[in-house]
Amino acid sequence: MKPADGIALLTLEDTLALGERLGRAAEAGGVVALCGGLGAGKTHLTKGLAVGLGADPEAVSSPTFSLVQEYRGGRLPVFHFDFYRMASPDEVLAIGWDEYLEAGGLCVVEWADLFPALLPPGTQWWRLELSPSGARSARPEPGPPKATSP
Repeated sequence: MKPADGIALLTLEDTLALGERLGRAAEAGGVVALCGGLGAGKTHLTKGLAVGLGADPEAVSSPTFSLVQEYRGGRLPVFHFDFYRMASPDEVLAIGWDEYLEAGGLCVVEWADLFPALLPPGTQWWRLELSPSGARSARPEPGPPKATSP
């Protein structure tokens, strides 16, 4: 994989390590937007973020059906969202999106590119990709990327 393709995530440990670095650098009120198709590594990256913040990575699971999960016990609480099953921005707002943004934790959003207008300035955008060969990569984005189809 060429450097222009992003950070190669050759193993699960690589994905966790990237998340851990992001977690150690996270600040209260921060937002990390994770974009990419099914199986690209969004939830595993979130497990690494939890480790970097001192939270239990075993508590982290995809919030696809619960829509948001909270992980406490670390330096900052982690509010883990999944926009995959959300039908509209109003549905995101109805689960308390604005309150979570103001709660002083770190908001991590899977499928963030489905409703990019809801994410505040300063959001860290990441594109995770899974190639047909099974290789994974992560790439920081300067802003909201083109939407991903589920």
